[in-house]
Amino acid sequence: MSGHALLTVEDHRDLRVRTERSAQLGDAVMCSIAVPSEFRRVQDEYPILFRLNAERDRFTALAMFGFETGENLFLDDSKWDARYLPLAIDIQPFLIGGSPSQSGDKQVHIDLASPRIGADGVRLFDEDGRPTPYLESVTDKLGALDAGYQASGDFFAALSRHELLEPLTLEITLDDGSINRLVGFHVIDEERLQALDAAALGELQAEDHLMPIFMALASLSNLTELIARKNRRMGGG
Repeated sequence: MSGHALLTVEDHRDLRVRTERSAQLGDAVMCSIAVPSEFRRVQDEYPILFRLNAERDRFTALAMFGFETGENLFLDDSKWDARYLPLAIDIQPFLIGGSPSQSGDKQVHIDLASPRIGADGVRLFDEDGRPTPYLESVTDKLGALDAGYQASGDFFAALSRHELLEPLTLEITLDDGSINRLVGFHVIDEERLQALDAAALGELQAEDHLMPIFMALASLSNLTELIARKNRRMGGG
């Protein structure tokens, strides 16, 4: 159960947040949302796949950490073995208050039920009630995530308009002979992208969609490393 509350110095002056990484703190997740504005950073580490929502009317981009629910192959004891954390992971247990579609000033909220709330964590406010550098950094990341989310609608509309997403079914045979499958995801259709004419490519470039498309394509090479991580995990390495 969540306990979302508006973050204020009056109510949360002494609150501390644990910043280490572990399954106990909620990091045992298969994937997280990624926004197009961070694809360049995400593709350095993770495959980027796309998935339709339950209503099947909107796609979401996902940074993949594993092949099954609750599996994070980047998580090792109290360390996340990657140079970049997707914003949606990095900002926890904070969130933007109000509806994601609302414009205007946003508020910083915090999930008071999060296991990250702890006496041995990092302070949010100093003795004078001013935001600590940690909280200022989180606020910047929340702003970046919100801006990226707001801009993502146009990106996904462009992918739909040019029919640039195709279903992915990936079957992986691991070193121990077991089979893992990824189903229900989509990827950029590279052949379709290559077949676009100059006008369509120019439109995507003018709207700043071409770079995240290329980054999503490039990220698929990380599937090989994700499989290698799975094999090492299965082998106890």
